[in-house]
Amino acid sequence: MVTSEIDWPHLVFSVGAGLGVLLIGIGVLVFCNGIASFLRRLNGTLDEVDRQIAALSAPVAETLAHVGGIADTADATVARLGGVVGSLESVAGNVVKTSDLANRAVAPAIVNVGAILAGVTAGVRRLVTGRPSAGDLENP
Repeated sequence: MVTSEIDWPHLVFSVGAGLGVLLIGIGVLVFCNGIASFLRRLNGTLDEVDRQIAALSAPVAETLAHVGGIADTADATVARLGGVVGSLESVAGNVVKTSDLANRAVAPAIVNVGAILAGVTAGVRRLVTGRPSAGDLENP
């Protein structure tokens, strides 16, 4: 019978290394189990968010379509107002031209009426007082 001696240091090292690898494997298993649990909860939360977004998408799309219609109406109104403003500017320009022409036509007549009134006043003063007015350049 052959008996062999047990190499205790080698045996202890081998058993210790095996237990260490076993513990590392159990730790990785626990870690992966925790991550799986976390991802399941996250998936449930994301599913709920998707359901809520789906419930809100129809009213939001309708509201955006309504707002788009209002914006289109506002754009059309602004375009019409631009045309009206252009027309008003052209009318205002014509009114300015007309008032300028009226001013040029009436101003000489007013000056002439003023000169006539000044002459009539000076003549009446001469008749009443018998002497020339202070503005006259003639000698009495």
